[in-house]
This record gives sequence, C-alpha cells and structure tokens, in this order.
Amino acid sequence: MANPNSVIPGLSEVETGVRNAPALADALSSVLSDTYRLMIKTHSYHWNVEGPLFHAIHTMTEEQYQDLFEATDELAERIRALGHLAPGRIDEITGGSVVGDTVDNATAVRMAADLAADHERLAQRLHALIRMAEAQNDPVTADMATARSAAHEKSAWMLRATAK
Repeated sequence: MANPNSVIPGLSEVETGVRNAPALADALSSVLSDTYRLMIKTHSYHWNVEGPLFHAIHTMTEEQYQDLFEATDELAERIRALGHLAPGRIDEITGGSVVGDTVDNATAVRMAADLAADHERLAQRLHALIRMAEAQNDPVTADMATARSAAHEKSAWMLRATAK
C-alpha cells in the first residue's frame, strides 16, 4: 500500500529509532484501508437499518462510524510521522481491505452480525501490527494498534450482543 518512493526526504530511521518504517507504513496503510471501508459500510447500514432493532443499531452505528472516521485520521498521521505519504487515491485508500461490501437487503440482525465479523477481522489485523511494531522498535504504533484493537473488539461484542 505505502509506496516506497513516497518517503519524505530528511526523516530517517536513525532519528526515531524505528526500524523498517516502510514495512510499518505499509501495514498501517492496510489497516487504514480496512478502517475506511468499515466506516463506509457502517454508515451505509446506519442509513438503511429497519425493524425492531432500528434505534439500537442506528445509534450504535453512528457512534462507530464517527470513531472510525477519527481513526482514519490518526492512522494516516502515523504513516506520515514514519516518513511516508498516506494513501491518497481512492483505490489506494480502499484497496486490499479485508472488509467486504454491505449485504444487500440485510435484516438488522444480519447487519449487526456482518459488522461484528468485520470488526473481528480488523482486530486480528491489528494484533499482527502490534507484533510487527514491537519487533521494529515502534512503541507508538504498537500503542495505537492496541487502542484500536480494543475499540474493534468492544464494537464486535456490542454488535454480537445486539444481534442475539
């Protein structure tokens, strides 16, 4: 995802102590892609949910897509702090994501279950990023990934509990 040619001149690994910043920026770009797609999907379900769970899911998804939007900015800024450009084209921002498209004509329960599964996938991807960041002497990215993973795990739990 991150273009190795997109390194910002003048920022080196020696200055921060982070090793293999290009690989970290690439991993962060993948998480950014997942987060952005999940934000869009969550917003779409927010608009289209119907039935007895309408209010609960409508309210929950609004909180979640707002959190996801803020997270995309944090992720992009971390990529920049590592000396790389954040993805800029739509295909770069959304490509390579593990988050699938919305389910057509889904019930409220199906929407909640679908979003829960995506949050779980993203939490797994963040767990891998945590391990990678720790191995590359990047506690800032590891801390960010830990906080984001906790947010996704909580969202998955709340959605699963609502879908029962």
